[in-house]
Amino acid sequence: MSSVEIVDVTGVRIVTLARPEKLNAFDHKLVREYLDALEAAAGDPSVRAIVVTGQGRAFSVGGDMAALADLSRHGADAGADDPRGHLVAMSLSKPVIAAVNGYCLGLGLVHALACDIRFAAAGATLSAMFSRRGLVAEQGLAWLVPHIAGRAVALDLLLSGRTITAVEALEMGLVHRVVSDEDLLDEALAYAKDLVDNVSPASMRVIKQQVNLHPGMSRDDAVEHSAQQMLDSFAWPDFAEGVASFQDKRRPRFEPLQPEP
Repeated sequence: MSSVEIVDVTGVRIVTLARPEKLNAFDHKLVREYLDALEAAAGDPSVRAIVVTGQGRAFSVGGDMAALADLSRHGADAGADDPRGHLVAMSLSKPVIAAVNGYCLGLGLVHALACDIRFAAAGATLSAMFSRRGLVAEQGLAWLVPHIAGRAVALDLLLSGRTITAVEALEMGLVHRVVSDEDLLDEALAYAKDLVDNVSPASMRVIKQQVNLHPGMSRDDAVEHSAQQMLDSFAWPDFAEGVASFQDKRRPRFEPLQPEP
């Protein structure tokens, strides 16, 4: 039985972590199937946006405790991690929207923060409790949190390992929007559907690349690089269609994004 459920809704692929009896704790199987699902969505021209959520009472409570117990007894040799790592969502060519429900803890928080946009249910709780388990921030979390919300928030969240509410996460800048629990998936889908209907897939692919790359460049290099990319985009069919649809006062008909070679 798969640990991930996949549903397509008019250009949006919903990827649901589906180990509700374990509160969607990540074991090696779930990690592999989740990353496979993300990469499959990125390679499918019919998919223009991805929504990720959890089944049941949690987005994910993090690493499976049985696997963690093996690590405690036998060390790192107890099981090899997926070689792709846990930040695959960041490098995909398509936007990934997290619909964070219930508990979002540890490795679950890593996967939520690796998404591009985060909606949180009002009843959601988030925590990076590694320091309370005698561990350190894992899988790039000490890079993710400062980049998203700043050093002060990172030190508070990671040093204390405390649990925060969805509203606190919004105030910290860790999530973009807090909605009612019952409206969470509908709101995330509505956001994704707007991207599907109105935004160029080619533009979104390059903008994600820019946001990942430009903060690590000097200001002048980033300006020069983006200027060249803008010149390149003038030749895209999507640019012609974007202008034509605006002039015609109609919804744009952008071409599907083809997989990169």
